[in-house]
Amino acid sequence: MTQTHAQTHTPTQGRNETGDGFQAQRVLVTGATGTVGRQVVAALLDRGHQVRALTRDASRAGLPVGVEVVQGDLTEPEGLAQALEGVTGLHLITFAGPYFAPLETGPRILELARAAGVRRVTVLHGGGPSLLEASVRAEESLAWTVLMPVEFMANALEWAAGISARGEVCEPFVSRLSAMVHEGDIGAVAAVALTEEGHGGREYVITGPELLTVGGKVAAIAAARGREVSLVELTGEEAVARWRAEGHPEDVIGFLLEAYGNTPEVGRTVVDTVEKVTGRPARTFSEWAAEHAAVFAGSAPV
Repeated sequence: MTQTHAQTHTPTQGRNETGDGFQAQRVLVTGATGTVGRQVVAALLDRGHQVRALTRDASRAGLPVGVEVVQGDLTEPEGLAQALEGVTGLHLITFAGPYFAPLETGPRILELARAAGVRRVTVLHGGGPSLLEASVRAEESLAWTVLMPVEFMANALEWAAGISARGEVCEPFVSRLSAMVHEGDIGAVAAVALTEEGHGGREYVITGPELLTVGGKVAAIAAARGREVSLVELTGEEAVARWRAEGHPEDVIGFLLEAYGNTPEVGRTVVDTVEKVTGRPARTFSEWAAEHAAVFAGSAPV
């Protein structure tokens, strides 16, 4: 395992003050270059904590100044002992490797975490049962928290090419409701659970503050970029044909049909986890769209 060190990060004014006796902690974030992992890193830095980020390729991590990047792979846990030294919190994902295979190494990872003195663990739910999550939930000596976010707002980035090129979004099931969540709010909840007491043994469903149809999302993007966006509704058959043309395997296509055509109640029910855990309201899709307006205008990369 190799390590690279960066300069000290200066947290946002006031964010690292949690009252008398604040003490910066060191947290190891796995999956640190992913959509959620980057947000966990950012939230921890913003709260004044030290971050050690695990990635399979440290040279391509592109993480903020102040992050200690370590190279390693969750599929080879024996190499994690050094990365866990001096760590009080550990953020885990349930898959790893170049093909996102489910992790089979959860029990050994947790054994190493206990030996290193880790006190708190968060695990990002992967959408279904996994050996790693089951191992975390069975853990008695660590304060664990399972993070269960609904649809990510970042999924809307899939529309960027069509919006910037043709000014349109083509989707099936356009009336479906989603309580989609800003990925930064997932990171914020994780950062609190990894550094504060009172979150052990909890399962946190994480949503945004509102229910949106596909049309509502498209309208928010149009407002953010300052130009109209048309919504074209596809039939189920047209959607399947498109997904196949894009190379999606049949099991993924089946999942998409079920998730979009029959969204489970948890995905269309707003809960106030973000506000309860972080002390501030969850961010809206309009806020997210404004943050990514340049992408939808075609003037910035996805």
